[in-house]
Amino acid sequence: MSRILIVSNRLPISTIRRGRTIKFKPSVGGLATGLKSIMGKFEEHLWIGWPGIVLDNSAENDRTKIISHLAQENCCPVFLTHAEVKDYYEGFCNKTIWPLFHYFIQYTRYDVNLWNTYVRVNELFCETVMAVARPDDVIWIHDYHLLLLPKMIRERLPGAAIGFFLHIPFPSFEVFRLLPWRREILEGMLGADLVGFHTYDYVRHFLNSIRSRLSCEISFGQITIGKRIVKTDTFPMGIDYERFAQAARIPAVKEKIENIRERVKGRKIIISVDRLDYTKGILHRLESFDLFLDKYSEYRGKVTLILVAVPSREGIEHYEKLKRQLDELIGRINGKYGTFEWMPLWYLYNFLDFPELAALYHAADVALVTPLRDGMNLIAKEFIASRHGTGGVLILSEMAGAAKELREAIVVNPNNADRIADALHRALTMSKREQIARNREMQKRLRQYSVQRWAECFIRELTVFKEQQRTVFSRKLSTDIQNVLLHDYHTGTRRLLLLDYDGTLRPFESRPQQAKPDKELMEILAGLSRHTGNDVLIISGRDKETLDTWFGGIALGMVAEHGVWIKEHDGEWEMIEYLRNNWKSEIRPLLELYIDRTPGSHIEEKEFSLVWHYRNADPALASMIALELKDALINLTINLGLEVLEGSKVIEIKNREINKGRAALRWISRGNYDFILAAGDDLTDESIFNVLDRKAYSIKVGFGFTNARYILDSSKEVRELLKSLVKKDI
Repeated sequence: MSRILIVSNRLPISTIRRGRTIKFKPSVGGLATGLKSIMGKFEEHLWIGWPGIVLDNSAENDRTKIISHLAQENCCPVFLTHAEVKDYYEGFCNKTIWPLFHYFIQYTRYDVNLWNTYVRVNELFCETVMAVARPDDVIWIHDYHLLLLPKMIRERLPGAAIGFFLHIPFPSFEVFRLLPWRREILEGMLGADLVGFHTYDYVRHFLNSIRSRLSCEISFGQITIGKRIVKTDTFPMGIDYERFAQAARIPAVKEKIENIRERVKGRKIIISVDRLDYTKGILHRLESFDLFLDKYSEYRGKVTLILVAVPSREGIEHYEKLKRQLDELIGRINGKYGTFEWMPLWYLYNFLDFPELAALYHAADVALVTPLRDGMNLIAKEFIASRHGTGGVLILSEMAGAAKELREAIVVNPNNADRIADALHRALTMSKREQIARNREMQKRLRQYSVQRWAECFIRELTVFKEQQRTVFSRKLSTDIQNVLLHDYHTGTRRLLLLDYDGTLRPFESRPQQAKPDKELMEILAGLSRHTGNDVLIISGRDKETLDTWFGGIALGMVAEHGVWIKEHDGEWEMIEYLRNNWKSEIRPLLELYIDRTPGSHIEEKEFSLVWHYRNADPALASMIALELKDALINLTINLGLEVLEGSKVIEIKNREINKGRAALRWISRGNYDFILAAGDDLTDESIFNVLDRKAYSIKVGFGFTNARYILDSSKEVRELLKSLVKKDI
């Protein structure tokens, strides 16, 4: 690999001013740890971000010193002004995106001035990237501070390999739609080739928002936007597993473990470690602990909750208010239950270095991790990694992304104080054998999917997908290839043209009956059918009556209902094999139920298939209903010999054995063609491409992954190609 550029709000090295001196302090965060493993796999690497210091215009010497020092650490700083930090980081990032994406709608500000600063800072990051970027760089952008950056870079480096990872939740569409700049955010993220999230729920929310706001085609997590394909996937972030698993062997950690245990004097230890943030549910947690001491009074004097709240975003109103509420609640609980010999709560409002944190994990009996909403939560994973052979119980909120992986924890609803109180009792009475068994299962997963593996999986997926994209781009039917195609056509003596209709010869319409062939198309098809040696075949999902009405006056072969009915240009309609259609009475009521639930949808009934159309329905509602309907149909038809086929805004139910490829073989198998061209736009046409040999000209209409040899962008380009075939020999 060549070079990787990491772009994040903060650099892995913080710049600190102490008096007149500039100091540099390395970060020990999970992101920096995980990316170290990736950087070593590239020939070069560069990290771009804010160094954490604001310089005035007179501090040019400091600026030069910072740039010089960071360059030695393969870091490139983006300098921000006081106003930019205030309106970008403290403002739009943490007063708009952070609360909204964590479902704290009541805290969200919709201020156009904050938005404008957010745009401007993203542009500043883009300018910094462009000043150092090379065409073959891999660019990995991180988190909610830079949601617009992928598109900005894409516009300047169209061929770049760009990945984006969101470290916080992506909210449901009902919440995301509240954001006035939702379209710009989505388009910004879709500038990436690969967009990663911690959990499938976040992927699903992201895709639902895209369907609703952008009306893109989405299939298997791949989004077709213009002439690009963007992939979404889940990459649950891990931790530096071995660092925590081996920490108890460090003498400094051993000493601190002994000090903690000596101070608690044999009592059970519950730990709670979080940044001071309203999303973490710290107040709810303490109220649950209060209820636990009230409900299970036998534990008074026998248990200590050590609460660590790491200072976070000081100076922001909601955080200052939270700090006051926390201080008051701690005082109330200690005053209510405390004695001269025992205080139920130990409160640390400070950052813990690694030995202190590791010691706390090892000394604890229970970890209480109950955020109200959390993208992942690495505290839970760090605690489990630290508990080799020593037991320990994790109580984990179901609202944390980590709950998807740590299923053996005691999982609770963070808003249910009574349930958390009971969970604490269960944890404190759980046998050591059960504790170890539960932790062992979680440790296997955490060891296997460490933060290093997380980073490696993301970059591997990005590079593989980028190569797949390049393969698709290389299939574009270029002018040179078209010239060869024209030569082969005009020098051939027996030619077969297999042409899909909707989306290939004619753009889609809101109502299928509106997509009648126009005069130009009829002239093209008539011209092709008159060429000596030509067999022209319309191979469509349409019913045979419609095809007869439209094309009966032209010497065309026709295939209807995706291969059920076939007709030679001089023959009559015949079934490819005997089929039954009595199954429709079982399926139709289900489709009618979904029509009632999806205004704008309708059923098209063909002789041997049923089609549910939803092109005119609300995109957000229809996309979700379509997934539900498809699942229901698959379960209903599993023993009926039927196939559920998803096309462009349609779901069709038909006999499993019938497809366009099988019908096309009626002509292909004759074996006397020296030129074959097939064109189609959706999954139903892939069966045709699959039965052609590599000498045939198979053409996918529209950008996307396909088994066709070539790609054209639209039905307009297909027409232009066919018009060139109609012309006299060249």
